[in-house]
This record gives sequence, structure tokens and C-alpha cells, in this order.
Amino acid sequence: MNIVQKSINYLRAISAETISNAKSGHTGVAIGASSILFAFFKDHYNFDASDSDFLNRDRFVLSAGHASALYYTLLSMFGFDVSLQDLKEFRTYGSKTPGHPEYRVTDGVEVSTGPLGQGVANAVGMAIAESIMEERFNTVGFNIINHHTYCFAGDGCLMEGVAQEACSLAGALKLKKLILLYDSNNVTIDGPLNLANKENVGKKFRAMGWNVIKVADGNSYGSCTRAIARAKKSSKPTIIIFKTTIGIGTDKEGTSAVHGAYLTSAELQAFKEKLKVKESFYIPSDVREYCMATTRRGKLNHEKWNQMLAMYSSTHPELYKSLMAFFDKRKINFERIIKNIAKYDGQSMRKINHYALSELAYQCPQLIGGTADVAPSSLAYIDNAGNYSYGYKRGKNIHYGVREHAMGAISNGISLYEDFITFDSTFLAFSNYMIPALRMRAMMRLPILSFFTHDSLKVGQDGPSHQPIEQIGQLRSIIGNVVYRPCDYKELVAGYEYCIKNIMPVSFILSRQDLPHIEKTFYDGALMGGYILEESKEKPEVVLVASGSEVSLALEAQKELSKKHSVNVVSMPSIEVFEKQPSAYKAKILPKEATCFYIEMSNDTKALKVLPKNSYLYGVDKYEHSGNGDVVAEKAGFTVKALVKFIENKLNAK
Repeated sequence: MNIVQKSINYLRAISAETISNAKSGHTGVAIGASSILFAFFKDHYNFDASDSDFLNRDRFVLSAGHASALYYTLLSMFGFDVSLQDLKEFRTYGSKTPGHPEYRVTDGVEVSTGPLGQGVANAVGMAIAESIMEERFNTVGFNIINHHTYCFAGDGCLMEGVAQEACSLAGALKLKKLILLYDSNNVTIDGPLNLANKENVGKKFRAMGWNVIKVADGNSYGSCTRAIARAKKSSKPTIIIFKTTIGIGTDKEGTSAVHGAYLTSAELQAFKEKLKVKESFYIPSDVREYCMATTRRGKLNHEKWNQMLAMYSSTHPELYKSLMAFFDKRKINFERIIKNIAKYDGQSMRKINHYALSELAYQCPQLIGGTADVAPSSLAYIDNAGNYSYGYKRGKNIHYGVREHAMGAISNGISLYEDFITFDSTFLAFSNYMIPALRMRAMMRLPILSFFTHDSLKVGQDGPSHQPIEQIGQLRSIIGNVVYRPCDYKELVAGYEYCIKNIMPVSFILSRQDLPHIEKTFYDGALMGGYILEESKEKPEVVLVASGSEVSLALEAQKELSKKHSVNVVSMPSIEVFEKQPSAYKAKILPKEATCFYIEMSNDTKALKVLPKNSYLYGVDKYEHSGNGDVVAEKAGFTVKALVKFIENKLNAK
């Protein structure tokens, strides 16, 4: 048996045993795709296991995250900080080898994956980021940025809409450094793939502008490595279709029964005997040496790159300086942004955000983003920055097309590449399409700015399909996702600062309609999530809490209520941020003795978590008709008269 086959046999044995030891996992893909990923790691993957974050490394995304046991075993064999003991702790609480790959948990893992298809779009984002860096910093003789993005995907990944959206865009952008390793085993959890899908994947990808390579025997190491070598020479993104057998070598090979199952002790023993593997969780010295030769090559490549970078710093000092400063976020002057956009106060939040975004871009070369074909409406684009395209990779505005699913996940990939500041945007009513990507970025703590516009019933004539009644609540329900609904430019920029300095995603809820100028808005208070905007001279009996466009309504209602009661008005642009403040601060803003009313054009109840017990919501509980925005809001009760009547009735009923 040659060393290649011996290495693959041990890879399969350890992967299968890892799953059986945990009595949980996906044996089928771990065995069936082993030749593909071994060929990739051994011959093509540019990495340095001693410095897994070095800038010019290849990016690898395991979109089919359920193949994690195979991935972790490869990381262990090739010298990453994943030990055989870690493999024994696969899927145990708090281990470095969780059920699906997790960013910042396991050495070498670039992105958290699991929800199928998301990783494909993440890889497209990484390839976009690589092309931007390559265009900006490479010169003749100095390919400072010169690497590929690889993505491993299965049949399930390519059935997901998010992957299809992302691949369509990748083809349009001709992302030649993107290589999709497709494990085509024609089996899903439910059974044969043809129960649900009979399309010709090759023809479909060619139609989307991809290079297509087919490997008839995905179990052949030689065929796999030669195909990847061909893909690296393509002028287009490449999909390599590897025909494999799920669970090859087991009694259940080729069937769905082996997809999410583990091998029993007897089955595992029989499988290992076929592979001529006797040991348990063991890598022979010759296999280890064979793998580590690649690891040493990667370290040497990194050292050569460092030498080239040193020469680059001498021959191109300005470019080198720009490269070193490219991801520097410490120099962002938020006060300057506030000062420069103050003149736009009184306009809609989408317009104010447009100016603020352009100001941020002036200070941040690493800012890039786009919209799902709504830039003229959401106004989330950077002035005089150009559009990113195949022919112009210095553009800062990305045209995602009508692809909200992919936009969110691609943004995640760009952010993951190397500290880019990324933004995306669509109407609030369509934020639902992005929920999986928003959830994943919250788990990974990616500092991405999402601008959701047309935030209330005042979308008017667009009607109930565009009325974002539930969406604010959905966004707030995502753990780790911060929502900012600003009432003016100061609160908007506070959300910017919170996102970038705290390294957390922020969803901005922005008005389409103009908002009135409001006195006494407080930047530092907005950074705390909520603050007193208007304070009565006496101890407050009533506290009106509002966000966004409803803050002005609360101020108008205060004028009426103050004839009988002592009333405070609190602006609360972010419930999530306010929740994190010290108890004493929260008690000062929302005294327990007062009766609090939360006013917002949504059906969200999260405010009740931070408001005192004797509190009420004034929101929306049904879709309204199409009509003039002001009329629709009036019919829903968002007038001073209706609000004051509601409050008085509640106070009188106590």
C-alpha cells in the first residue's frame, strides 16, 4: 500500500471513529469525501499551521458543516492545534471540536457553518474581498495578495437558494480565485437526490458563467488533485463536480442510512479491517511525516511571503504603509462624522445615513457594501466611490441584485476575510430573507452594518405586504444582534460607533419619511441605548419611551399629558444596548414608581423586558390598508389624540 492510500485510509478510520466515539455525527460524508479533501490539503491548500491567520493564506470554507469530523481530522493530521484528544472529545460540551465548525473555537476554522448553503455565499464574499485586496496592493513583481478561496459543498448546499443566488453573482463577477469542491454523492437525508432534484448541475453552472470540471471517480486521489490544479488556472470561478459514494466501504454505502449515523462497534471494527487500520485514534509516523511535509512547505511559503513583503516595503513604501493601515479602525473620528452631517438634520433617516456612510468611507478604506437592488430607495451607497465589478474592483458599492439571502451571507464572508467594515441594505419588510445570515453573523460577532429602511406603517401606498410590523421584533430576537432605531443623526452615528468598537453586528431601522428636528438628543446617551430626552421638574408619574419616528410623537404627547401629570420622555434607540447598562442607570431612566409606555409602530414586546412591571405597549396589532402614509398611521392610532387617550385610560384604570 502506498503512502497516499495509507494516509487516506487512516483519515477515514479516524474520522469514522471520532463520530462513533461521540455516538453522534455524519459518517457518510466523512468517509465519502476523504479523497477530495486529502488531495486539497496535501497538494493545494496554502496555509501556515503555526500562524493560521497570516494574510496571504488560502481561505477554506466547509459549507457542508456536517463533515466536521473529517475536517477536524485533517486539521490534526496537518499540524493545526487540534489534537487526537480533541477528536476524542468531538461534540462534547465546551470542546474544540463542536458538532459543526465554529469560528474562533477551532484553530484553522475560518467561518461557522452548518446551515447548508450559507458557507457557499460566505466563500463568495471572501473571494470578493481577495480580489479587492489584490487590485489595490499588487504591483509588477509583487503579488502580495495571491491566494484562492475554496469551498466544500454537498448536494444539500447547492439546493439551497442562498447558494444559488451567490453562485449567480460570482459568475457575473468572474471571481476566478473561487473554487467550489462539490461532493456529488446523489444522496440526502430523505433518500436519493432524484426524489427532489434532477437538474444538470454542470449545465446550470456553465449558464451562470462558471468553469465546470467533472471528476468521475471522486475516490481517486490522483483525479482529485489534478482537477484542483486545473481549476486554479481558470479565468472564471470553478466548480469541480466529484462523483462520490456516501459512506464508501461500509455496509450502508450509497444510502441515506449512513448520512447522519455513526458506526456501531462491530461496524467500525469491520470497516477498519477493510482499511488495514488496527489502532484507535492513531496516526502512524510515516503518515504524520507525509502530511507534515506539506505543513513545512506552507510555513516556508509564509516565510518567503514575509521576505517579499519586506522588499515591497522598501520599493513601494506608500503602498506598504497603506496596506499596514488598511484595517486600522482606531483612527475613526465619529465626532467628525456627526459634525459633517448635522446640516442634514430634519431629513429622513435613510438620507442622513447616506451622508453618514459616505463620511465613514472617507475615513475607512476598508468599507465596502451594497444593497439588494434598492440603492435608489434605501440610499445605502457611498458617494463618488464607484461600483465594484469585474472590470473595476476598486469600487466600494456592490450591486447584489435582488438577492437578499446571498447579500447577507456574502457580507459575512467579506467581513470574515480580514477585518473589512461591511454594510448591506434592503427594506425592513424584506429583512426576513436575511435572517439565517444575520443569525450566523451574530454568533460570530461580525461588525457589519445592516441598513433596513422604510421602517413603519408610513410606507403607505405600498400596502400591507410592505408594512414591517413583525420585522423589528424578529431582528431583536436574534441573540447578539443589536438593533438601533435612531431618531436623528446623533443616534445614528452612535450605532456606527457601537458596531465598530464593540465588534458586533448592528441592524439599523431607518425611516423613509423626513423626521423633525429634535432638541436635546444626546450622543453619549444613545451609546448607552437609552436616555432621558425631556425631564419633568417633579418626580415623573409617567414615562413615555419611544424610538425612531415615534420619538417626536412622544414629545408631542408629553405636552398634552403634562397639563395633568409629570411626564418624562425617553429616547431608546437600542433596547439591547440599554439592557447591558448598570442597574442604577436603568432605574434612573425608567423609575419603578412611574407608569411607562413604550411607543413603536411594531408588535414587538421585547421592551417589556427592560421596562418596569407597570408598563404598557402602544404598538400595532394588525396590517393596515394601502394609502397615504400619514393616513395609514392615523388609522392605526399613531396620533397625539389617540395616544393621549390610551394613556389616560390606562392611568384612570389603575
